Amino acid sequence: MYPAIPFNKPYFSGNETRYIEQAVRSGKISGDGLFTQRVHSFFEQELGFQKVLLTTSCTDALEMAALLLDIQPGDEVLMPSFTFVSTANAFVLRGAKVVFADSTALNPNIDAAALESLVTPRTRAIVPVHYAGIACDMDAIQVVADRHGLMVIEDAAHAIDSCYRGRPLGSLGALAAFSFHETKNIISGEGGMLAVNNPRFGPRAEIIREKGTTRSAFYRGEIDKYGWVDLGSSFLPSDIIAAYLWAQLENLADIQRQRRTIWQRYYVAFAPLLRQGVGLPVLPDYATNNGHLFYLVCRSLPERTALIACLKQQGIWAVFHYLPLHKSTYYAAQHDGRALPWAELYADHLVRLPLFYELTEADQHRIIEAVLKFYQTY
Repeated sequence: MYPAIPFNKPYFSGNETRYIEQAVRSGKISGDGLFTQRVHSFFEQELGFQKVLLTTSCTDALEMAALLLDIQPGDEVLMPSFTFVSTANAFVLRGAKVVFADSTALNPNIDAAALESLVTPRTRAIVPVHYAGIACDMDAIQVVADRHGLMVIEDAAHAIDSCYRGRPLGSLGALAAFSFHETKNIISGEGGMLAVNNPRFGPRAEIIREKGTTRSAFYRGEIDKYGWVDLGSSFLPSDIIAAYLWAQLENLADIQRQRRTIWQRYYVAFAPLLRQGVGLPVLPDYATNNGHLFYLVCRSLPERTALIACLKQQGIWAVFHYLPLHKSTYYAAQHDGRALPWAELYADHLVRLPLFYELTEADQHRIIEAVLKFYQTY
């Protein structure tokens, strides 16, 4: 009997605990310590983001974005239905009405061609989600945004080290939210980051992140005391989290090389399934692949259920993904009734295969053989 292959295993470089100890011994383990500063500098100087702020989660980064846009009750925000609930929650918490768009036939990303018809005088923002680290059609989205004076906020939870026409995902919208959850490429257990690409949001983003106070400016010596000047919350993470994240970022190139290798091995092995009508990830010519996740699109819900069960019997943990938010218990009554067939298809047909740094070539071949054998008879 083979040992079980989990869906995910968090990456551990070996320096994480050393850096955590260093943070503890420094006497500064609350937010914005040495390791937070190192992480900020890495993203701004090495990867070219204008300004970044670590947060306790991608959810918090999205909530900061909603605050920065001054989203008010009755405002409308466009986003895909096929996404995690945090994408919507951030704006619903401010009283916004979320208007869901369908996915595309090519991949689960938002259908940019459908956005124009969804815009009303109340629309304030568009939130594209780069599913699986594959870029949305950002030029088409920005055209709609510019025509109607809307802000674009990228949900880049999956999108570290991936690009749109050579530009890093998360650097194209006015704001962007990243995740460092343990299932992501670069992790800190829980954690996130807000990228501020429109300079006018920078000073206020610092204030909102520090409970609505000017505390960050005070610590830099720019003012002699700080006070409460705006809405905000405690969005900044402990430097212990940043210490773990810094150890990951030191190994970014190696992590990405390995994940892309695993992703490519899956793609080559499963390419013959395309002739049987099984879907594989599609990368448009403007997008790159960051090896975040690999999925198959089965031909039916019963087929997916049978495939997951077949793999589970062999100790291989494959999983489906989101339920479409427009059909959720919480939001179904507020949806306008439009059919979103592609979002529903991905919800019923998409299955994700194990993909993590320590997935050995032998274990990956075991997964591949199990899937191909399933499709020989199904």
